[in-house]
Amino acid sequence: MNSKRRAYLRGQAMTMDCIIHVGKSGVTPEITESIREALDARELIKINVLKNCLDDVSSVAAVLGDRTQSEVITVIGRKIVLFKQAKENSKYEE
Repeated sequence: MNSKRRAYLRGQAMTMDCIIHVGKSGVTPEITESIREALDARELIKINVLKNCLDDVSSVAAVLGDRTQSEVITVIGRKIVLFKQAKENSKYEE
């Protein structure tokens, strides 16, 4: 993914609300499955890592990206933006 596309997606995510919150349990299979379903439905999602999560935000982002086969667009503070291109009818065409 090139930097222009990443910047475009980051801009789209600025107006979005966080739809998933990672808490003190960290990255559980249930959270991973919820994120996978959200990515299938929306393609671009924003995740909030709560303060009571003991894991590093960057490592949480990397793990979620790997487990959901998505790209980490950005990590700002305790917010993570993930993107996974839809197979067909993508809202965010290249």
